[in-house]
Amino acid sequence: MKILLIHQYFLEEDDPGGSRFNEMVKTWQYFGNEVTVIAGMVHYNGSKKPKEYKGRFVKNKNQNGTRVIRSHVSESYNSGFVGRLWGYFSFMFSSLYAGIFVAKEKYDLVLVTSPPLFIGFSGYIISRIKKIPFVFEVRDLWPESAIDTGVLSNRLMIKFAFAFENFIYRKSKLINVLTPAFKQHLVETKSVPADKVIMIPNAADLILSEDLLKNFDAQSFRKLLGWEDKFVVLYVGAHGVANHLVQLLDAAERLIHTNVVFVMIGMGMRKQFLIEEKVTRNLQNVFFIDPVPKAEVFKYILAADMGASVLKKADAFKTVYSNKTFDYMSCKKPVLMAIDGVSRELIIESKAGSYVEPENTEEYFNVISDYLSDKERAIIEGENGYDFVKKNFEREALAKKYLTLIQEKVFDQ
Repeated sequence: MKILLIHQYFLEEDDPGGSRFNEMVKTWQYFGNEVTVIAGMVHYNGSKKPKEYKGRFVKNKNQNGTRVIRSHVSESYNSGFVGRLWGYFSFMFSSLYAGIFVAKEKYDLVLVTSPPLFIGFSGYIISRIKKIPFVFEVRDLWPESAIDTGVLSNRLMIKFAFAFENFIYRKSKLINVLTPAFKQHLVETKSVPADKVIMIPNAADLILSEDLLKNFDAQSFRKLLGWEDKFVVLYVGAHGVANHLVQLLDAAERLIHTNVVFVMIGMGMRKQFLIEEKVTRNLQNVFFIDPVPKAEVFKYILAADMGASVLKKADAFKTVYSNKTFDYMSCKKPVLMAIDGVSRELIIESKAGSYVEPENTEEYFNVISDYLSDKERAIIEGENGYDFVKKNFEREALAKKYLTLIQEKVFDQ
């Protein structure tokens, strides 16, 4: 199968961040498929183009054996709501150009993964011009999440976003979602036919974690980092509005007289505010680390005691699985789950950590204190999580299932 994938946030080689499709594409190509990726020129937590893209509208690259067409994203991205919106629209236009005039080969289908929602328009137009099926993936319920976090508030924009969303759902031949709650929402609230929706969730990078579990000296790394006598709660990911990481600072302040430290790896528009807040509060038990490639991130996870999955307290986030949760579980670390809904249910079912109500400082204090008094608990829950993702979220199996379902529902009917 020849697939044209449109993914604004497809990572560069050794980029930090969520690598769902970087790994998926590798697996698809390993099994004999051919994938061309149209991707953005700006990292999803960044605002500047790398030097090689300055002055370029599109650029062809070979990335680990995959043809990647990098196309323009405005550098106003992440400079505020208007800047981010223009970042979305600039990629919508540039990806449309790349799909029509640069990716000239014959493809079997175009697959668009969202957010941002607006690139669904690029995928639809390209599918019509090339006369191939259009498959759409929902990684986040947008515009609901933008509304719940206060990012989207203009009534006219909200009305337009919902109308655009419904248009894309109607025009898609098949829709993939990442959680059962997403599927329920699309079927019951958006009136999308149930047989049009499949679910291939995020997956665990077990190949990477298993190699490090065997060969990496996590204790020596802890010593190098100065973590020997600490209980380390590690957060990996975006430092944005939706993450509301100030709640980790609140928890750190409450736990200031213990040996608990909070370490946050990543970047985003709220990071500078968080750093300044740490200084203002004189939180000596909070540390920030710049983004590192995924293989390096796993070393930090293995050296930590617990991984935190954190989002703002909002109804829209009750439908999501946090990708970092699977990274923690694949490294045998218990999860501090500050996301309600399906993510909470995941942790309960797997017995792989503890739920805390988002933004509830006292719950953070009580739950983490329980781990301090029971040293074996973290070990047991870490093993539980690893066993659970190995059985249910192994990447190769899910990648195969994705292609099988596309074949059955798009081409065999």
